[in-house]
Amino acid sequence: MGWFKRSGEKNDQPDQAERGAEPRHITAEEFDTVILESQIPAIVDFWAEWCGPCRAIAPAVSRLAAEFDGRALVAKLNTDDCPDIVMRYGIMGIPTLIYFKDGIEVDRVVGLTGYPTLKGKLERLLG
Repeated sequence: MGWFKRSGEKNDQPDQAERGAEPRHITAEEFDTVILESQIPAIVDFWAEWCGPCRAIAPAVSRLAAEFDGRALVAKLNTDDCPDIVMRYGIMGIPTLIYFKDGIEVDRVVGLTGYPTLKGKLERLLG
């Protein structure tokens, strides 16, 4: 049947409510307020549009956002738009995911990494 919907048929593609939360796209101006002042643990996916591994890890990041909605903040920051933040955290390659708790970096993953690893690190952070 695919993704097409005939009159009266249910679409097989999940709607926004079924998919859950999506990662929050943040800017350099928002970074300190949104991430460093977050009351819950935060993960930031440093990515770029042209980066193949960044596109490949994106579904896992979206899955984290949906699964941990309300317990952790999952955000994405475009490295091309935010060179000062990239330099501040010494990011040398993307994708890089940095885990923050109480405004402090507590863990980091560099490169294409599977969902189980990303989830496990977040679960440990949540304790």
